[in-house]
Amino acid sequence: MRRRTILALPGAVAIAAVAACSDAATGGSGGDKQLYIALVSKGFKHQFWQAVKAGAEQGAKEFNVKVTFEGAQEEGNVDQQIQLLQTVLDKHPDAVGFAAIDSQAAGPLMEQAKNDKIPVIAFDSGVDSDVPVTTASTDNLAAAAEAAKHMAEAIGHEGKIAMIVHDQTSVTGVQRRDGFKDYLAKNEPKIKIADIQYQGDPLKATDVAKAIIAANPDLKGMYGSNEGAAIGIVHAVKERGIQGKLTIVGFDSGKDQIDAINSGLMAGAITQNPVGIGYETVKAAVAVIKGQTVPKTIDTGFYWYDKTNITDPKIAAVLYQ
Repeated sequence: MRRRTILALPGAVAIAAVAACSDAATGGSGGDKQLYIALVSKGFKHQFWQAVKAGAEQGAKEFNVKVTFEGAQEEGNVDQQIQLLQTVLDKHPDAVGFAAIDSQAAGPLMEQAKNDKIPVIAFDSGVDSDVPVTTASTDNLAAAAEAAKHMAEAIGHEGKIAMIVHDQTSVTGVQRRDGFKDYLAKNEPKIKIADIQYQGDPLKATDVAKAIIAANPDLKGMYGSNEGAAIGIVHAVKERGIQGKLTIVGFDSGKDQIDAINSGLMAGAITQNPVGIGYETVKAAVAVIKGQTVPKTIDTGFYWYDKTNITDPKIAAVLYQ
């Protein structure tokens, strides 16, 4: 796996088709047709999802399958994601990969997939259903706890902090919130959480962060639970001119976070393995279509990275610009 720069694509509803390089037969439910695996993600604009798409591309090429990758224009748009999923199911793919914005909203469509004998592979976020055969994702509770541990160390194990969480409906949002705050509650009695707000769009998260900072002049740290939330905090700190006065801990990667960590503006962040998430989703889908057994969960891993280890090859391999 290499570090890569991936460009976002335009479009009212961001949809990309990722096709394998060959039309050779692969067997399966399509007879001598190429297997078709449809992935529906939470969104498409963030560099994280572009990296997941790149991993799906790798899997499509390696396993000689056709893969489509679709996501709502706005990551929190549950209705649009459900519409995309419905459209995908109506095409009767050989398997579906699904990263739920709302872990419960897709329940009826999960049942439709089951009735139509279309296996579902959850990725990034779990789904509140027993239909998905497996889930390829980060252990978000453990990863958020690791972020909290580094926050505590950075602020001297005492003081007020705040959190901006990308949403409160997806499994990732809930787990990255609870893993962080539960670690502090159990291990850091002198650290108090002054506020928890929900926003994953970087521009809106900037405004949320500025409001939190204005309301809590004694704040010592802020945690952003995804790329958009973390970048919003970074921009808020810059706009208020308080660089060096507030410890920032983030999640995911992206150029703004990497630059902020290299400059010392951010203490560090958790990086997932987004390319690995996309790849493992396609790999699992192919295995399930062929009748092979897959584990109930596929842990795609995470790392804490900061200025001291950002160039470590194993870290650099899972960062994206």
